[in-house]
Amino acid sequence: MTQPFSSADGTSVTHEVVTHVVVADEPPVSLPAELRYDRADPYAVCLSLGAASTGTVDWVFARSLLSEGLSRPAGVGDVLVIPRHRCHRDSVRIVVRSTAGSALLVIAASAVAAFLKQTEMVVPPGTEGLHIDLDRVVAEIMAGSE
Repeated sequence: MTQPFSSADGTSVTHEVVTHVVVADEPPVSLPAELRYDRADPYAVCLSLGAASTGTVDWVFARSLLSEGLSRPAGVGDVLVIPRHRCHRDSVRIVVRSTAGSALLVIAASAVAAFLKQTEMVVPPGTEGLHIDLDRVVAEIMAGSE
């Protein structure tokens, strides 16, 4: 079940989804999750696992990685996105890795596709650079060097 939300000013998108989490040697667990996108960080999406009341774990990665992963395996390193599989035709599998281990996250492909479609209405692919506030980025870099 997906609950879409777009901000009133049209600069962000949030989709509530159910994620099935598979960790080695553990039974699968269903967790609430959110897919988030904001024009202020136009190249990235955030996958937030868990509920705000119990704490969340956030994974931030490229929107293009999520989009590419709908049709073919994509990514290297900490986040991999793998498209539908014959056993799970309407799912996208996301592998997340950290020093603590790895997990397989299974999300409905239709929810991911709907989320991406809404993000493309906020910032069309290929126009992300037009939405970066370079003054803010430079100020953040300079603040970190003091």
